[in-house]
Amino acid sequence: MMDHAHDLARVREATDQLLSAVAEMDDASLAEPSRLPGWSRGHVLAHLARNADALVNVLQGRPMYTDAEARDADIERDAPRPVEVQAADIRESAARFQAAGEAPADWTRTVELRNGVTDSASRVPFRRWVEVELHHVDLGAGYELEDLAAEFLERETGFLADRFSGHPDVPATRLTDGTHAWATGRRTDPPAITVTGRPADLVGWLAGRRDGAALEVRGGALPQLPPL
Repeated sequence: MMDHAHDLARVREATDQLLSAVAEMDDASLAEPSRLPGWSRGHVLAHLARNADALVNVLQGRPMYTDAEARDADIERDAPRPVEVQAADIRESAARFQAAGEAPADWTRTVELRNGVTDSASRVPFRRWVEVELHHVDLGAGYELEDLAAEFLERETGFLADRFSGHPDVPATRLTDGTHAWATGRRTDPPAITVTGRPADLVGWLAGRRDGAALEVRGGALPQLPPL
């Protein structure tokens, strides 16, 4: 069962870490490429700020974004801003998200995200935690998947395994880090393929941040995962 208050606290800690990293940057470094194709570090930070406001919309019953075009235009608009402005925007949008998350609410209700995706309101803070942590890694500024908390890596593996569960283009696959195990892909029993690896490598592959070369695969080839 999701503990939204716990996850809100983790979001706050992850945001503080991110802001500490941004404080070490200058305008020139923000203009450099991030690890996300076509995005500078400024694009990543702009997305994080606008995502916080979008999740406030979700918690308060409004559409997450006006539309995909407006989302992309906002990121392009905000990407070139000076580092001080970027940091202030992340800090202030994060505060708005925390305030929305701390307001009295029915956390069992269903909310709508992008592209018709629905989820429990209680999972929204975890979704924000994922955004902050993975995009911090995407900055390419010394924060790596191996730096993420064990709790985060375990839960994110399970979350992403669920995302691909039942997907017709992903063969039935068992994932394991040697301690925990998850099933994903087409629903057949037993899974034909087993993928074993360190938590950071599993998350990296599932989240499209690593090619899976560090993973051990038995029973077939490493599945090709569709975009998230």
